[in-house]
Amino acid sequence: MSTQKNEPRALALGISCYVIWGFFPLYFSRLAPAGAVEVIVHRAVWGLVFCLAALAVTGSLGKVRALIADRGALWRLAVAGALVVVNWSVYVYAVLAGHTTDAAIGYFINPLVTIALGLIVLRERITPIQKIALGLGALAVLILVVGQRSVPITSLTLALTFGLYSLVKKDVAARVDPLAGMAIETAAVSPLLLGYYAYLAATSSTSFHALASTTEAGVSWGAHLALLVGAGALTMIPLIMFASAARGLTLGTMGFLQYLGPTLQLLVAVFIFHESVPTIRWIAMGIVWVALACLSADWALTSIRARRLARTVRDA
Repeated sequence: MSTQKNEPRALALGISCYVIWGFFPLYFSRLAPAGAVEVIVHRAVWGLVFCLAALAVTGSLGKVRALIADRGALWRLAVAGALVVVNWSVYVYAVLAGHTTDAAIGYFINPLVTIALGLIVLRERITPIQKIALGLGALAVLILVVGQRSVPITSLTLALTFGLYSLVKKDVAARVDPLAGMAIETAAVSPLLLGYYAYLAATSSTSFHALASTTEAGVSWGAHLALLVGAGALTMIPLIMFASAARGLTLGTMGFLQYLGPTLQLLVAVFIFHESVPTIRWIAMGIVWVALACLSADWALTSIRARRLARTVRDA
């Protein structure tokens, strides 16, 4: 059951975790010469280590065993793990390739894709405001396709994979501990990722081999390893913060907050990475922001109606 008011501590945690996500590009841009998939190997494997350590410290390893015994939840989490690896890989590739703007657009579009998947796959009813938002989102994508003369593959892949991730986890999210769920997700994909890393090591293609052969001054093998290990912790920390914040925030507030991350990513792309943003993209993003404003208004109205209903029931 969702909360009917915003707790100050939860609001602070919610803002903080989205700020961390918003500044992820600054961190991942420091992981070169590692390629996108190599970064994801470290992010997933070290993330799994941190998850298991946190669960052990809190005496919660039993939650992982319970999930392993739950076949329905297990296969959903395994599929979710595969989807999130694709999402992470495309995101890190975009940052390392100088296309952080594309990543930001993808996460702006994501709420619209999630609603569309609910409508198409789950046959969910959507409100008139949500229909308007979906139409505006489709218009924005069409403008990008026509204006750029190409399909915005990076943005759409990020939006679609995260939307599918949310869809797959829909039935299990409420009954799965976030840390235990992430442990299962990363454990499911870690063998394949480690196999890929073994191939990189066998062919002397890891970033550590590249660093060993470089003559550039100031490149530290140890610092590079620390950053790769830190990518795992950086994945888990905001996840824990988000799970805690969600318990003390209204649906409307959560709706507003989710746009903070891609907004910060866009600012990083433009003002720190100095990426060029053509006018057509600003026009498309402007339309997306109008669509997101519609969704935020819809979420706010939902929260108001829920509070009124709860008050009516309480006073009856």
